[in-house]
Amino acid sequence: MDIKFTKMQGAGNDFVVVDEWGGEVIPMNLKKDFVRKVCDRHFGIGSDGAIFVQKSKTEDVNFVFFNPDGSRAEMCGNGLRCMAKYVWEKEIIKKKIISVETLAGNLGVEIFTFEESVVEVKIDMGAPQVKRGEAQVIGDPDDTYVNQKVMIHGFEYEITAVGMGNPHAILFYDSIDSIDVKNIGLRIREYTPIFPNGVNVHFIEGVSENEFKIRTYERGVEDETLACGTGICASAVAAVLNSKAKIDKPIIFNAKGGIVKVELEGAVHDIRKVFLIGPAETVYEGNLQV
Repeated sequence: MDIKFTKMQGAGNDFVVVDEWGGEVIPMNLKKDFVRKVCDRHFGIGSDGAIFVQKSKTEDVNFVFFNPDGSRAEMCGNGLRCMAKYVWEKEIIKKKIISVETLAGNLGVEIFTFEESVVEVKIDMGAPQVKRGEAQVIGDPDDTYVNQKVMIHGFEYEITAVGMGNPHAILFYDSIDSIDVKNIGLRIREYTPIFPNGVNVHFIEGVSENEFKIRTYERGVEDETLACGTGICASAVAAVLNSKAKIDKPIIFNAKGGIVKVELEGAVHDIRKVFLIGPAETVYEGNLQV
């Protein structure tokens, strides 16, 4: 059968979007294999994940997201921006403030348009998880994991762990251009004595006040990606917790795929909300024979 899809990207993080607003196109028990095939960059369409746009029983829309390896992911900030653009421009939902159901909880999304095209999307990502018990980190559930030294396979790293519905490990360096993102990222990602569910790994370099460069090893993709929305949010929180950024000003991240902005609400040790702000673009549409 033919399946219509839309290829989209947010800050270089690219996705295959399948519209299931009228009902399931791919049954849930077949989605894992479908996603693995279409996300393959040699034998499929190629993407950092797949998004299924579905109706929600409680919110405006249900965000169903899968990693390229076929695993279901809790959240994806760049993917959620793409879906918001999709439902607006396809006239599925013509509201500029919508509520989205995700595995990480229900999130608020604000859509900014120019001449009926979506130019920017702002996501209320909710509160970060900084306690170990919430951030999927081993140890006393009431403790934080901020700038902790850890030895992994003979290498020492200083890691700050923050959850954004999914787990993130953040490491600060003077320069990240020559960092071996794939090998170091994989080493930390698979270190289950600290991260029992695996972890996304982010390498951060300060550029100026409240501005950073970021490179990411993404769990599920198992490689470096051009951007990770939830990882950028987690990195902004980590920067504040490590006194590397001010909470009362926007925090800018220069990812390989583009520039994304984060705003925080609350106090340094009581961050109540994280807002992810950035663009989303439609790359092309097509039909896939399955």
